[in-house]
Amino acid sequence: MTLPPRFPLAALPTPLRRAERLERALGGPPIFVKRDDLTGFAVAGNKARKLEFLVADALSGRCDVLVTGGGPGSNHCQATAAVAGVAGMACVLVLYGEPPAREHRNLRLARAFGAEVRFTNDPERGSVDRGLEEAATGLRDAGRAPYVIPRGGASALGAVAYALAADELAQQLQAHSVEPGVVVVAAGSGGTQAGLVAGAVARGYPWRVVGAAVSRPVDESRERVLDLARGCAGLLGTPEAGEDDVDVRDARGPGYGLPSPEGVAAARLAAETEGLLLDPVFTAKAFAVLVSMIRDGLDAPAVFVHTGGLASVLSEGGLWDA
Repeated sequence: MTLPPRFPLAALPTPLRRAERLERALGGPPIFVKRDDLTGFAVAGNKARKLEFLVADALSGRCDVLVTGGGPGSNHCQATAAVAGVAGMACVLVLYGEPPAREHRNLRLARAFGAEVRFTNDPERGSVDRGLEEAATGLRDAGRAPYVIPRGGASALGAVAYALAADELAQQLQAHSVEPGVVVVAAGSGGTQAGLVAGAVARGYPWRVVGAAVSRPVDESRERVLDLARGCAGLLGTPEAGEDDVDVRDARGPGYGLPSPEGVAAARLAAETEGLLLDPVFTAKAFAVLVSMIRDGLDAPAVFVHTGGLASVLSEGGLWDA
């Protein structure tokens, strides 16, 4: 693999832990949890890995402002705000909708990290994409050098981080003398699953990487993950993923950002058996997919990639208020 520049942020490798109490509760196969909630930078979770490459690219291009966006509770936005300060850059966040009456903890953190926050005043998530380009144009006109990061850090370059994480996971699994049948991860903007798919294809790992679609319809998510995985492979100079390499399951429940009954039940099970804190938007819904697979007869070892979301867990209206 040919690796792009990197701006170190994450404390790697993150732990891989066997969840034996959860196994007993489900009566299922061996379950391992890849603790990417513990990347060690702010409360960035999986975003820390992606930002290492994105920020390095921004700095190599002599950019001085990180511009990104998402929802008012975005994990990615608060993580980007945090790394901007560390990298000596400014940060502009574009959020869909209108300013909320009560701010999500992630938004409060982003402001505390020094980000400038702008709202699109349009409830559609796609309004962020237009807002990012408008913000970047305005900054260029003002003599600044913006670097635009797509929602969720989901780009081919961001996915490189999880292609490398696939190698990290493989080494840890080898130390445990286990070969999993599935690796399950939340799929929002799709970059994390895309990187894992690209890494697995590049090395010929036998796992099936299953994405739990929490925000987009399954077909759209699958297409997006495949495009990102192929772009990632192009950057690394490795074989491209095929359509059969991308497995996405519907985990949206009542909709993006809304707790699902299955997710709430799965998160409570994870907390009660393993002390794992899962957020209602991403990780709880993804974990519910794994629980469902086990109850439907999955008998091969499984890995759950815990991508983070602690600020959402602790926010008012989060999982424990559901």
